[in-house]
Amino acid sequence: MDPIIAATHADPYPYYAQLRTQGGLVFHSELKLWVASTASAVAAVLAHADCHVRPAQEPVPKAIASGVAGNVFSQLMRMNEGERQRCPRSAIQPGLAMIDTDEVSALVSARLLTPDPDGLHKAMFRGPVGVVAALLGFTPAQGRVISELTADFVACLSPLSIQTQLAAAHAAAEQLSGYFIELLDDPDNQSALLAGIRQRFAKTSGANDALIANLIGLFSQTYEATAGLIGNALVTLIRNPQWLDGSLNMDDLLAEVQRFDPSVQNTRRFVAAPCEIEGAGLKPGDVILVLLASANRDPQLNDQPDAFMLERPQRRSFTFGAGRHQCPGQMLAINIAGATLTQILTLKPALDRLTWHYRPSLNGRIPLFS
Repeated sequence: MDPIIAATHADPYPYYAQLRTQGGLVFHSELKLWVASTASAVAAVLAHADCHVRPAQEPVPKAIASGVAGNVFSQLMRMNEGERQRCPRSAIQPGLAMIDTDEVSALVSARLLTPDPDGLHKAMFRGPVGVVAALLGFTPAQGRVISELTADFVACLSPLSIQTQLAAAHAAAEQLSGYFIELLDDPDNQSALLAGIRQRFAKTSGANDALIANLIGLFSQTYEATAGLIGNALVTLIRNPQWLDGSLNMDDLLAEVQRFDPSVQNTRRFVAAPCEIEGAGLKPGDVILVLLASANRDPQLNDQPDAFMLERPQRRSFTFGAGRHQCPGQMLAINIAGATLTQILTLKPALDRLTWHYRPSLNGRIPLFS
């Protein structure tokens, strides 16, 4: 076991507990990076101005730097610092916070869901992107295509992707850009979400390609994180069938799932200047693996952290990040996941017959059912 393999292990949490006993920020000699495992260390790294989301010498991964996907990647707010991060965020975040939950539920209900493994897969991966596409003004047919293209595009974000997947990611990025160019030129678009984003974006940056890149980024963030949230909630229900008696509060379930068994297990930060964190001296070029999932289980953050408590008082979590790079779509993801799970459970799926394994990933924990 190591801190990276742990993300897709059947039960990484005892291992995370061992790491926390070794200290908050410790150098892993085999992986040649620092590991932040405690709540205090994770909070300190995420808040530190010299801990950046990309290495200075490689702002875009070399594997995609020369293609369309690399151009999109270079403009994503989640992959930048300073104004290139703050401006898109200030344009996009307010609109996401104002989306009506009833509208989300209606969009989810309009989709044809089936309780078999293939149906669950589509509900987890394709459905959430389709909801966001509809909120931006795309038609249902366009949303289905966009969901497929997003599945191809996210491959550019993974170091595990092979060359054919990266080629497909470039093609998907180009097609997604084309869809947004047409949408932004459509005088009949009635999306309040898109109108607000465009208005705020115009005040901070007039670059249309940056707007399009970050709208594509909205799809890519929705794709994996929401899929994992839905999937890990289903795993929790399989392990706790007593909660399927009809009295389950979906908000409580998802709030605890995202803390207890998060879809994003870790993230990375790259040291840009000499600094000291948790007593450790760091130098430019150092890499820090930030174990969000471990911090969530730190008893200094939550009492009885290894107990799954639907009505947990003062629940605290790093799953959606913290500070300047905290996920702007946290509530939207939870609302989409809640509406999707509610719809799935009305179909009374045979959850006890499902098996699962975790999708290959260096940081995601996303179950695939069969």
